[in-house]
Amino acid sequence: MSQRNVALVQKDKAEAFRALHGGEPFLIPNPWDAGSAKVLAGLGFQALATTSSGFAFTLGRLDGNLTLDEVTAHVRALDQATELPVSVDLENGYGPTPEDAALAIRRAAEAGAVGGSIEDYDPEGGIYALDHATERVAAAAEAARTLGFPFTLTARAENQIRGNPDLDDTIARLQAYERAGADVLYAPGLRSGEEIRAVSEATSRPISVLAHPELSMPEIVDAGGQRISVGGALAFVAAGAMAVAAAQMRDSGEFAALTAPAKVWKWLTG
Repeated sequence: MSQRNVALVQKDKAEAFRALHGGEPFLIPNPWDAGSAKVLAGLGFQALATTSSGFAFTLGRLDGNLTLDEVTAHVRALDQATELPVSVDLENGYGPTPEDAALAIRRAAEAGAVGGSIEDYDPEGGIYALDHATERVAAAAEAARTLGFPFTLTARAENQIRGNPDLDDTIARLQAYERAGADVLYAPGLRSGEEIRAVSEATSRPISVLAHPELSMPEIVDAGGQRISVGGALAFVAAGAMAVAAAQMRDSGEFAALTAPAKVWKWLTG
């Protein structure tokens, strides 16, 4: 495919992804490799989002131990696996400065992503001061606007999953990130419809919500959630199922667990 055609395909994906945020609330699952991306596409989902924790697992690492080069190669593989729009979890942009955040956006777009998230947490230094975090979102937003297609920038406030469940501060941060140019706002770790509603009512951008078993899709939507993702959960469900099957083989010597639905082959070839 020519460079021009690649650019047109990416623009179409970007416009389709942006349009999802203005329509009915939608579920965006998180594949961890090209095979899982094909399965999710085969199941009829409209877009995909990467998971830093799920991808790190495939490399035998804990979350927070990826490089930008590794992530962009991963994005390229997912983008080429299906025709769906891909949004990428860029963690903190793989560096503390606004320039790092901007570079991460550009690199993700070059790899085929049409959206991506930047968070306000540094594994070494903790949650960034609000002014600095906002500067990073502004730099990412400026980089996104230079791409020639509507890259959907998500700004993440990490308080709720980083030991600082201060909802007022989380809302203040999301409001600042909205003013800085974020297209979507995301506070992973919101535990209830009341918390989601508080964020939704205090902001005007689409709200992304991290799903968990105690909160249903209707409850999230009723509270104002527009986009619902699952993070690394699907990757760990798959790993857990593998571990159960392997333990059964080890303990019983039986192989009844080694059954896979025939549809796997259709997902990979369809």
